[in-house]
Amino acid sequence: MYPCDFFWRAAQRWPERTAIDAPEGVITYRALASRVAAIAAGFMAIDPSPQSRVGICASNSAEHIAVLLAVLACGKVWVPLNPKSTRPEIRRIIDATEPSILVLDVDCIGLLEGAPGTRVFCTPEQKIQSNTTEDVTIAKLCAQHEGALQPSFSQPLQATQAIKFTGGTTGPPKGVMQTYRAWMANISNQIHAWGFDEHERYILAAPITHGTSTYVLPILAQGGCHVVLAGSGAEAVRTGFKERGGTVSFMPPTLVYMLMALPDVTRSDFPRLRRLIYGGAPMPSEKIREVREFFGPVLCTTYGQTEAPQILTAMRPEDFEDPRNWASVGRTSWFNDVAIMAPDGALLPTGEVGEVVAKGDLVMSGYWRLPEKTAETLVEGWLHTGDRGVIDERGYLYLKDRLKDMIITGGFNVYPVDVENALGQHPAVHECAVFGIPDDKWGESVQAAVQLRQDMQATGQELIAFVRDRLGPVQTPKHIHFFETLPRSPVGKVLKTAVRDQALSKLSPPN
Repeated sequence: MYPCDFFWRAAQRWPERTAIDAPEGVITYRALASRVAAIAAGFMAIDPSPQSRVGICASNSAEHIAVLLAVLACGKVWVPLNPKSTRPEIRRIIDATEPSILVLDVDCIGLLEGAPGTRVFCTPEQKIQSNTTEDVTIAKLCAQHEGALQPSFSQPLQATQAIKFTGGTTGPPKGVMQTYRAWMANISNQIHAWGFDEHERYILAAPITHGTSTYVLPILAQGGCHVVLAGSGAEAVRTGFKERGGTVSFMPPTLVYMLMALPDVTRSDFPRLRRLIYGGAPMPSEKIREVREFFGPVLCTTYGQTEAPQILTAMRPEDFEDPRNWASVGRTSWFNDVAIMAPDGALLPTGEVGEVVAKGDLVMSGYWRLPEKTAETLVEGWLHTGDRGVIDERGYLYLKDRLKDMIITGGFNVYPVDVENALGQHPAVHECAVFGIPDDKWGESVQAAVQLRQDMQATGQELIAFVRDRLGPVQTPKHIHFFETLPRSPVGKVLKTAVRDQALSKLSPPN
């Protein structure tokens, strides 16, 4: 069995159920299965080679979901290309992975200009402005291969299903080879953790090229429906929940906060919401309190990496009932082990801080064509995550920070997440990022970047005193840097490197 078989079985079981609810109309499981089979046949006609790569550069749409399923269905390797990325970055990924097929929205033509590979447009033909009729489109592939049967292929479970590139916050991005086995583990764990069933209506709030992709098959496996939004941003998400019956979604914390800040928003705008899953960045305890007070007991989170996608650990709504757990990312999922390791490779006992390591079905097979990097990260079966954390006596994992982000000031270790949690309790603080900069006296000094809530004020000295009262002098920032808007990645993560660089430039004297 392969990941796409979850979809095929659902289509056989619930052929008339709605699989995708998009602005242009609904698509049943029967219709989607027919479309996926035709697209897969078209891809095989273009390139029959097994395990060849298919790059997809597109925004969220029903067509994007169908194309992704088709790639999985015919034994090819998915390479997601972020349409909000830059042309050099897209080209670097294409040159590294050498996809033979490039599927794109017409809006992404500039990003893929000059790239090798057969271009296939997933934008409706009438929207493609072209001087030639030779353009390959998904519509043409479907027409040419109408009535195609479900494809079959044979690959070991350790073969590659996707090559997803890391965000590059710790150096040049690397292509993570996610296996069939990893995808199977993710699907099983998502269904188990969140209790997905045939009544699920998943709101596509985050990009399919990123974390949302890990929810495509779990929802379809259970006969649920994906709701494609008519626009982007918080207002479109609210409409999806209010008017289109959304029950669950995955999104970064920043989007959760934006939903609560919408004009005239109330809990009644989310009448069927039962799982609000956040990830990609931590949520401070005070924010968790606010979110739970607004949305009710629906908050969830997961911990994972591109190297072990999405759900090494999970925090369910019932776990959030105990405030002791609010700083946790939950307990270990099925088919995986998570442990804490010392620098010498010894596994540490409960309650001791060290590097978070993981092994099991969810873990990648390695980095694409980077054996040395793979050997550094996968050691004796353990994935070294680069995160520091601690596991308590109940099995809950608490992250401290990235190993490289730990601040050593005056000989003391300071974990930025602890300072961020304290700062986040101040009523004027909307979001913050804590980092260290070189200091002649202390080795490193603790610094904080702060974005205030709209129409609220606070001084640097006020915030410094606020943290000192809660954490003491060692963990108190020496300086507060105010930002109108903190710099973020395309998926909403605060970019600490960019924050730190901007702060250093302000502190450095002009030449």
